[in-house]
Amino acid sequence: MTMRAMEISTPGGPEVLVATTRPIPEPGPDEVIIRVAFAGVNRPDVLQRAGSYAPPPGASDLPGLECSGWIDQIGANVSSVTIGQEVCALLPGGGYSEYVATPAAHVLPVPDGMTLQQAACLPETFFTVWSNLFMRGGLSAGERFLVHGGSSGIGTTAIQLARAFGARVFATAGNAAKCAACARLGAERAINYRDEDFVKILRQLGGADAILDMVGGPYLPRNIRALADDGRLIQIAFLQGAKVELNFAQVMMRRLSISGSTLRPQSVAAKAQIAQELHHHVWPLLAAGQIAPVLDAQFDMADAGAAHAHMEKGDHIGKIVLKVSGDH
Repeated sequence: MTMRAMEISTPGGPEVLVATTRPIPEPGPDEVIIRVAFAGVNRPDVLQRAGSYAPPPGASDLPGLECSGWIDQIGANVSSVTIGQEVCALLPGGGYSEYVATPAAHVLPVPDGMTLQQAACLPETFFTVWSNLFMRGGLSAGERFLVHGGSSGIGTTAIQLARAFGARVFATAGNAAKCAACARLGAERAINYRDEDFVKILRQLGGADAILDMVGGPYLPRNIRALADDGRLIQIAFLQGAKVELNFAQVMMRRLSISGSTLRPQSVAAKAQIAQELHHHVWPLLAAGQIAPVLDAQFDMADAGAAHAHMEKGDHIGKIVLKVSGDH
């Protein structure tokens, strides 16, 4: 049995994503096979396509780190889901295909009242934000929180989650429309980084207790200056570079903490723990409509290259998804 998929023919631009046919995967003892309805498009997919983010050992070479769909096959040890159940899942790779294998522990039910299209927008950003901002960063009610790239998939998720749990939220974005979107989602102040200095603004407020950053590069020393005493900088990507000169005397004197993580290389058990916490703490908020993913655009799977070009252009607000199956 075979399936349609989009593969990276060679490292390069969006045009290297080409249609292919692959065998339908078989589930391992602790895995499920999902018949994919929608696949999320994320920045790591773009980096993998360009040749700068290799899949971890054992993962599919196909891009795609999240999906929604229906349980199609169940491994011998799996009892948490049923055949035909509507789910969304964090994937080790392989989402740009009609069927994908993933550990059953990384599968979550589609929240009540949500569509499969919406559910495909959840796993990658919600796993990333929850694990970094709450599990690692310890964000609590009343704290001042700054997220960079507030209009991105990560940013729109972080604004809503931080606000839902009682933090004061600040965000940076690159134009008036993106800043307005951040404000609508719950940012107390949206800062246009092209004509305002986030360091000055945060310092006037007493500094940020926590900063979630995916920019890196020149933002690193500026983030240190923008933090309050005992503040936490949480680094999740380096769009402007991973190497910078930093004065660690400030870190020591002001008792600052710097942490970071990438999601994909973490163990199955670590991601399972994140999934359990999301199901307990966040899924009820989604079911109640208190928070929701922000969808920017949908493309057919065959147009994955166009979806990548749209992401790289940088005008999107929220998430981009691929429609894989028309059977719904």
